[in-house]
Amino acid sequence: MPRIALLPGDGIGAEVIAEARKVLERVAVQDGIALELAELPFGAQRYLETGRTITPEEMAAVEREHDAILLGALGDPRVPGNEHARDILLGMRFKLDLYINLRPVKLVDARFSPLRDVRPEDVDIVIFRENTEGVYLGRGRTEGDEYVAEEVNTGKGVERIIRAAFEWAKDHGKTRVTMSDKSNAVPAHRIWQTTFKRVAAEYPGLTTEHRFVDALAMELVREPERFQVIVTNNLYGDILSDLGAGLIGGLGISASANLHPGRAGLFEPVHGSAPPLKGKNVANPVASVLTGALMFEQLGHPEAARELERAVKAALAEGARTPDVGGTATTKDVASAIARKVGQ
Repeated sequence: MPRIALLPGDGIGAEVIAEARKVLERVAVQDGIALELAELPFGAQRYLETGRTITPEEMAAVEREHDAILLGALGDPRVPGNEHARDILLGMRFKLDLYINLRPVKLVDARFSPLRDVRPEDVDIVIFRENTEGVYLGRGRTEGDEYVAEEVNTGKGVERIIRAAFEWAKDHGKTRVTMSDKSNAVPAHRIWQTTFKRVAAEYPGLTTEHRFVDALAMELVREPERFQVIVTNNLYGDILSDLGAGLIGGLGISASANLHPGRAGLFEPVHGSAPPLKGKNVANPVASVLTGALMFEQLGHPEAARELERAVKAALAEGARTPDVGGTATTKDVASAIARKVGQ
C-alpha cells in the first residue's frame, strides 16, 4: 500500500492539489492500488499561527512513514521572507538528499507550443538537473562592494546525477544523452566534462554529446526533436527546465520530481503559489495530475501513470483548458474532465 504524505501548500497550490487528488484516487481505484493519503498541515498558515515550519522530528517522520511526498506550491505574501517554504521544500530536498530533479518536457498538444509546425512527437525530453550542489548551496561572502557566490561541484555529486541520466535513458529505451555545462568559461565545470566521458564509456549503446548551455538553449527552440535526455547542473537545469516548459505550454502543465533511488521522493508542480489567482478557480491542475503520474511511476505503478497521461491528453483535446493555455474552463472543470477520461 503506497503511503503518500500530502502537503497542499499555499495559494493555488492547495487548490490544484485538492483537484488532482480526486483524479489520482480515481485511477488508484481503477488499477486496484490501495493508496493511503495523509494530509499534513505544513505551510504558511501553520507558520503564521505557531511560528513553526517543520521540525526535525516531523521531517524524520515524513521520511520514515511515507513512500512519497506530494507537495503543492509554497509561498504566501504574509510571509515575505518565505521562511516556511525554504525550510519545508529546500529542507526536504537537502535533508532527504534528493539529488535528482527530474523534469519531463513533453508536448501533449501542438496548439500549446509557441513553435511553428511542431508535432507532439518532436518535443519529448527529460531533463536531469543536479539538485543539491551548485550555487544553490548559498555559499558566498561580501567584501566591500564585491559580492561573491561560490559554486560547489563534487566528484560524487556530478557522477551520481550523470549516472542517473544514463540509467534512465537505458531503462526507457532512449538513445541519446546530452550533457550541458559552460566549461569554456567556468574552469570548475571541467569536472562535468571528465566525469561525463568516463561514465559514458560504460554505456556504449547510447549516443552522447556535449553542449554549452547557451548553445543548448538556442537549439532547444530551433531543433527540440534532436534531444532526449539532458543532464546538467543545478542552475542551468533550473533555467533549461523553464525554457522547456515554455515549449510545451507553460508551467501549468509541467510536472517535476525530486528523487533519490530507494528513498521517498518529493513530487511537486513547479508553477508557484500565484497569490493573485488564489480563490479564482482558474489555476491549471494538469501539472499536478502529471506530477502524480510521475509519482505512480516511481512507486512501481507505470500502468496508472500512463492512464493519467492518456486521460490528460484526451481531456485537453476535447477542450478542457484553463485560461493559461487558451481556454475558459475552471480548475474544477479541467480536473473533472480528466477524471471522467480515466478508464475510457
